[in-house]
Amino acid sequence: MAIKIGIAPDSWGVWFPASDPNNAKQPQWWRCLDEMKVAGYEGCEIGPWGYMPNDDPKVLKNAMDARGLTLVGATEGGNFLDDAAVEGMLKDIDDISKLLKAFPSAKYIVLLPPMYTNLATGELEMNPELTDEEWATYCKNVQKCADRCAANGFIGLFHPHVDSHVQTEEQIERFLNDTNVDLCFDTGHHVYGGGEPISFYKKWAKRIPYIHFKDCDLAVKAKMDENKWSFAKAVTEDIMVEPGKGSIDFAAMHKALDECGYDGWCVVEQDLFPVKSFDVPLEKATIGRENLRKAGF
Repeated sequence: MAIKIGIAPDSWGVWFPASDPNNAKQPQWWRCLDEMKVAGYEGCEIGPWGYMPNDDPKVLKNAMDARGLTLVGATEGGNFLDDAAVEGMLKDIDDISKLLKAFPSAKYIVLLPPMYTNLATGELEMNPELTDEEWATYCKNVQKCADRCAANGFIGLFHPHVDSHVQTEEQIERFLNDTNVDLCFDTGHHVYGGGEPISFYKKWAKRIPYIHFKDCDLAVKAKMDENKWSFAKAVTEDIMVEPGKGSIDFAAMHKALDECGYDGWCVVEQDLFPVKSFDVPLEKATIGRENLRKAGF
């Protein structure tokens, strides 16, 4: 078994592409890469499409090679209930694929669903419950995006997400049974949704080729529920913490991965937007890496 530990730009508070006005609250992409290496990680994802340079693959490849970092994959998100939005996602997948083809190490395109709550206010923007017809549309469109990834030579993986239509264990299992799309399994999102990530991973290991390591502080989750915070507000209150500081036993997670013969990447994500200071992410990323090292990774 060979488990490699990477990290995503999310851990530097990167939620938006360079064209978004919120980008001013995010560190420059080159600083992000520098600090990933300094913190002790082997590889990374590229974050929101457009955050890192994408006009010429050589620019990003030279930057990654200079730091000894391996590019693992990319992400693409959108509303799987909206056929028009999905068409835009398919175009993005084609563009992302053109960039990733310059990186033999990059295998995955992670497909992110929409949240049914407003990220900033917490107000409902969609019905949390889907009709059977809506569920069929949702699954059809996720499958369509995963199939486009496959046609381009990549593996499209679905990422269950907080406050989305696929976040509880029951919902995730229904999704797995109704599609051929495997998971990017996120440990922190799983805990947030009321699940137990270690037993769930062991049950569905054959459908989980790629993992995001995130840790959730359930005490902050309880405060979030009591005060009806938005997810963005909960992030500023440290609902997602460095691996090993929350509710997940990462030594037990390592044992489960070992027992199931996991052979691949585990990529750390710690939601931080907006960072209180651009000096914060490196400190937290370093602590998280050391905690994982103590857990056997």
